Amino acid sequence: MKLTAWLSLGAISVASASQWPVGVPSQSQRISPPSRPLQWGDINVIATTDTHGWLLGHQKQSFPEPNYSGTWGDYAAFVNHMRELAVEKDVDLLLVDSGDLHDGTGLTDGFPPGGVDARDSNEFFKQIPYDVLAIGNHELYIYANTLDMHTNFAQHFKGRYLSSNVNITVFDANNQSVSVPVGSRFRKFQTRKGRSVTAFGILFDWTGNDVNTTIQTVEDMVEEPWFADAIADAPDVFLLVGHMPVARDRWPVVFEAIRKVHPTTPILIFGGHSHIRDCLQLDGRSMSLASGRYMETLGWMSVDLSSGGTDNLTFSRRYLDANRVTYQFHTNRADRTFDTPEGRNITQGLLELEERFGLTYQYGVAPQDYTMTRSPYPSNGSILTLIMEKAVPTVLALNTTRAGIPSIVITNSGSQRFDIYKGPFTRNDELTASPFVNTFLYIPDVPFAAATAVLPALNDAGAERLWPGEGEAVEESRQERVWRQERAVEAGYAAWLADMHQRYHTQPSAAAQELTPGYVTSDACPGLGDDTPHAPLPAYRLPDFIASPTPAPTEAVDLVFVDFMEAQLIRTLNEVQTERVYSLADAGVYSPVLTNEVLGIYAQVAWN
Repeated sequence: MKLTAWLSLGAISVASASQWPVGVPSQSQRISPPSRPLQWGDINVIATTDTHGWLLGHQKQSFPEPNYSGTWGDYAAFVNHMRELAVEKDVDLLLVDSGDLHDGTGLTDGFPPGGVDARDSNEFFKQIPYDVLAIGNHELYIYANTLDMHTNFAQHFKGRYLSSNVNITVFDANNQSVSVPVGSRFRKFQTRKGRSVTAFGILFDWTGNDVNTTIQTVEDMVEEPWFADAIADAPDVFLLVGHMPVARDRWPVVFEAIRKVHPTTPILIFGGHSHIRDCLQLDGRSMSLASGRYMETLGWMSVDLSSGGTDNLTFSRRYLDANRVTYQFHTNRADRTFDTPEGRNITQGLLELEERFGLTYQYGVAPQDYTMTRSPYPSNGSILTLIMEKAVPTVLALNTTRAGIPSIVITNSGSQRFDIYKGPFTRNDELTASPFVNTFLYIPDVPFAAATAVLPALNDAGAERLWPGEGEAVEESRQERVWRQERAVEAGYAAWLADMHQRYHTQPSAAAQELTPGYVTSDACPGLGDDTPHAPLPAYRLPDFIASPTPAPTEAVDLVFVDFMEAQLIRTLNEVQTERVYSLADAGVYSPVLTNEVLGIYAQVAWN
């Protein structure tokens, strides 16, 4: 894929249409409320991560989307009321974000030509009074985006946007190129209650960043003199915020470096990147929390601080569904007292941005839900089935000079990022579900037997196979490294869903519960983490590669594929037949339509 500017208790209803911000649809479904109040401590933290542009919430009517229907303005109101509660309770409340603000919806990716990804949407992000924010890998895909974060976003937060191991190369006052942190290395500050905090913002070891940006390994970072100086004095709390999974990654490296100097100082860790809800404790005086993805989850952590000593601390954690019902429950607010002027202005501003970017343009009306993993492939409810059996054949037939010639179209299943839900299908839905910009290529006159053998051979080899098809030792490109990392995230998220579903349905009482669908989290921390009880969604495995329906047997076909997998496909084609050696020179452009345009064109044809 080309790198572009981009994946019970009684229920109560959300606010009526007249109480919702103008332009945001009320949810007719009934959203289940939280099961219990939050556990507050001396220090409390609300955490977001991997928001990826979902600042207007999930607006579709099909579950589980209503669980995540709160807008960024609703979140702003929630933060305001929670800060008031913290004052009433005479405790500290901190706000943190673990990165990946870019790439996900039209609010980030749908900017007009000449714009910068997420620059406009980040103006609303900046209206939340975060104490610490960390850089994500999506902030480093394109140099212009990183530069904007350095010169604009970081300047707004004045030392609170942290990139402890991430630099950008810029020109200094003497017009000399210099490598400087994108944000700040660390932050030391006092809470409202006068507690001292030393904070870092760390990115996992990643190699897909753009030119003129650098990422230092975590192991090297903790050996830096500045890091030793930063941790020399003992604060009341170390606050580690970073775009890195809380399990099976490099957090222990940072943790142990601090523990060598401060064996008992409380350490609060907030991770991200993996898109899952997760928690673990590296020792009895620390906790590590990850808060999911796409503004579906708010993370909550609290800790009661001991007066000293080495005893284990009392922590709590919670995963909050990001909707108004959740927000009102935990702030003890009714509809008429929940909204704030600032929150309403944020939501209204996002709606105006949506209009300005043309994201509300409606291509058609989807007749049903089409999901990534909730329906098996192939099946009527699978988005991959929709793409390859209906959308791609229909659209290409209308936009190629090869119409009427039998063809087989092959692509990778990772070409789609998000579900399509029943109802209006807009420009924003198109950008969200199918953002990757690729060209359809083809090789003409491929023998039928060889063409039909390519798909099973691709799936047998798997998507992890080394791509370069010409030469034995070709260095993997940055595009390929990015793709592998993003694939790992999606594969991990899918495995998490599957494990969730399996665990839940092995419980004897599972079938008797009547719960709305959503996340059912199992993590390594004690107690129940989910704020609202749900039944998990089904999760099915997907093949790495998918194809259009096979035509009736014929002598030869056009073998059509996306340029993203060109080398791998040609290499495979040469393995399934020996009559001819194919090369990149045999491939030509099949259609002027790009992959990210297919769904919009199809909706105009079939869903009107």
